Amino acid sequence: MSDDEYARPIPQGSRAPASGDDVYVVDTRRRVRPSRTASTSSRPSGTAASAPAAAVPSPDPGHYDEYGRPTPAPAPPRSPSSRPPRRRRRRGRTVARVLAVLLVVWAAFIVVTPWHAWSTATRVDTTPDGERPAAADGHTYLLVGSDSREGLTAEERRALGTGSAEGRRTDTIIVVHAPSGGGKASMISIPRDSYLPIPGHGENKVNAAYSIGGPKLLVETVEQATGLPIDGYLEIGLGGFANVVDSLGGVYLCVAQDMKDEKAHIDLKEGCQTLDGPDALGYVRARYSDPKGDIGRAERQRQFLGAVMKQALTPSTVLIPWRWWDFTHAAAGNLVIGEDTSLLDAYRVMAVLRGVSSGSTLSYVVPLASTNTTTSAGSSVIWNQARADELFTMLRDGTPLDEAPAGTDGNPTG
Repeated sequence: MSDDEYARPIPQGSRAPASGDDVYVVDTRRRVRPSRTASTSSRPSGTAASAPAAAVPSPDPGHYDEYGRPTPAPAPPRSPSSRPPRRRRRRGRTVARVLAVLLVVWAAFIVVTPWHAWSTATRVDTTPDGERPAAADGHTYLLVGSDSREGLTAEERRALGTGSAEGRRTDTIIVVHAPSGGGKASMISIPRDSYLPIPGHGENKVNAAYSIGGPKLLVETVEQATGLPIDGYLEIGLGGFANVVDSLGGVYLCVAQDMKDEKAHIDLKEGCQTLDGPDALGYVRARYSDPKGDIGRAERQRQFLGAVMKQALTPSTVLIPWRWWDFTHAAAGNLVIGEDTSLLDAYRVMAVLRGVSSGSTLSYVVPLASTNTTTSAGSSVIWNQARADELFTMLRDGTPLDEAPAGTDGNPTG
């Protein structure tokens, strides 16, 4: 439609111009044009309809250009949540990178800490000079708790009730065996008063081997008595027991009966409880207050070691950096290890000890014939040699054990 179609004549009045020409004013106000659909529908039915035109978006009735023509509606505003600002996206990526770096550093710390602690341990030669047993199934380690006061001040000795004796003696001797095939692992206590042949020194109590020739002679003595080759050696002193427990915030133990022992500096009540370092040390050292004597003490020592490893290998210890650091360095700071003993060997020992609490490790005493026989070394413990030989043969050959063998409960049998 042309502009002439919107033109209208100005009504003639008395003041109209004298000339005969009509004057028109163009009305630029909005006019609604007929829709294409309406035009098409008004065609005669016989007329062919042209191809439909592309859809044209309806103009926004509230927007016009400077000539009064309607303009397309503006695009709706973008939703703030449809696309985050660039700065927010950059901040999110930065946070993710920082968290990833912290995670890597934390994981590296967890792995490196034991290596660093292991490097601080004292190393000694524990390889026997004489003939050694043939290779056996699995891995066998000797775990020793000594009464060494090294590193303890006079005040600490009084507080822990360790006395002032110099040198080192073995309060605890445990053979730790991890089988390579089926069956459960074993923790086997050797009473320190066991009367055994000591290579080159006749017969004596087994702890005399340590006093005479140190760890090397002790390892040789145990190898000859059991027929098992010792693959690694770990020893911890009295001060180490207390420090390790305190680094864990205490150890949870179930005390079977009231225990009051002045020499061990303990006064414990029956029941499950958390023991601090001094109490835990007294618990594993107490001898005279236990009716089973040294055999009862050996049982408590195995129970204690299992409880410590259970606590040490929990997420609350391993995953907290400062607690993991304190535990590993407290243990290594009072640790004596064989020159050929690796960190992997230590992990195997820890796994066997931890299994005491879960039931995957058998805990028992070497078969005994007597706990109080008078010998040239005084009152001694005598093994039931036939049953002991049978036990160590099963371990050497890899015979699976699902329960402790007969005669290993600490009660003497003929």
